[in-house]
Amino acid sequence: MPNSDSTASASSAAGLEPNQPALTPLTHPRDGIPEVINTQAALSRAVRELSAGTGDLAVDTERASGFRYGQRAFLLQIRREGAGTWLIDPEVLDDLGELRSFVNQQPWILHAATQDLPCLHELGMSPTALFDTELAGRLAGFPRVSLGTMVGELLGLQLAKEHSAVDWSTRPLPESWLNYAALDVEVLEELRQEITKVLEEQGKMDFALQEFEYERNLPDPQPSEEPWRKLSGIHKLKGRRNLAIARELWLSREALARTQDVAPGRLLPDRAIMAAIEQRAASVPALLQIPGFHTRNAKRDAPRWMDAIQRGRNTRDLPELRSSKAGLPHPRSWAEKNPAAAVRLDAAKAVLGEVGEHWNIPAENLLTPKYLRELCWNPPALISVETVAEKLDSMGARPWQQELLSAGLAQAFASN
Repeated sequence: MPNSDSTASASSAAGLEPNQPALTPLTHPRDGIPEVINTQAALSRAVRELSAGTGDLAVDTERASGFRYGQRAFLLQIRREGAGTWLIDPEVLDDLGELRSFVNQQPWILHAATQDLPCLHELGMSPTALFDTELAGRLAGFPRVSLGTMVGELLGLQLAKEHSAVDWSTRPLPESWLNYAALDVEVLEELRQEITKVLEEQGKMDFALQEFEYERNLPDPQPSEEPWRKLSGIHKLKGRRNLAIARELWLSREALARTQDVAPGRLLPDRAIMAAIEQRAASVPALLQIPGFHTRNAKRDAPRWMDAIQRGRNTRDLPELRSSKAGLPHPRSWAEKNPAAAVRLDAAKAVLGEVGEHWNIPAENLLTPKYLRELCWNPPALISVETVAEKLDSMGARPWQQELLSAGLAQAFASN
């Protein structure tokens, strides 16, 4: 078992000291702003140069969330020691096979890998091994794990983040955006080296390696059976008929957004959908008086929205008030629906709090909250360290989590 006694002594190495020296601004990539690779010949050159480099690939992507439909990558950033940084435009390249063949044989370094891996998977790209500097920061006990914060605390550099939410589908990409994109991978190798030192000093490196491998093999998020239920404000609607109208508006908006490759909220914001239902709009002119329907997109498609409202009003296919998706009830209702499970959940949270404080690891990283709820709702028939460990293992908890938690959870359950 890793040595937890080193955790406190590593706090300074984890960048937790209150008085930090002034940071050095990191304003430009050391090799200048790379060209954007947008031809097959240039891509072949990039792959040759990267193949001649050494070490893991530092990888990042830029998406156009809030502007385009879906979460696909509009820019790939790849850096390797000895090969420099390469910016690749996957939207205009007809064949990424050469790049795919190369990167799929390499280990990668990413920051917040779960944000980037799904869109890289869409391109057929996956690493042979993974190091996630954000996840490493969480396990090391950093209170803030954004790339800029960690780079500041561990490398003493100030990394600008002013272009993180821009429309990366813009072409040509402005030079300042490319500068920002290149800097995001400029520091990943150095950051990996520094956070590795912290994890090793704290006795958590094995924890991290298990977490990285688990994260690497996670399936990509799948849409829910009733994705329209995620409309903001839908919990305020009363009655199945209103839910049917919300569903029809969502479906109509989604179909149009997909066709036009536009983020759904840019066509019609959620708040406008809720307002149209609450105000019982009965005609296009009435619809256009509602806040949220004043934009050019909403006005242009007003007849479409009115048709969706009418379908919702006339349909016999009324949705249930609550999602039909199987799952545990919200913990708020456990005291009434399953008092014993509620008691176990409180006891288990106390165990996670104690272990988390000892190891300086957030509770949600000690054990996935979904696993915790499942364990407390459906515990083993016979409570023991072994049966709790087996239950955790069957859900997907990693060996280090089982080792740290099984005894405490078994004792807490047996006492309640």
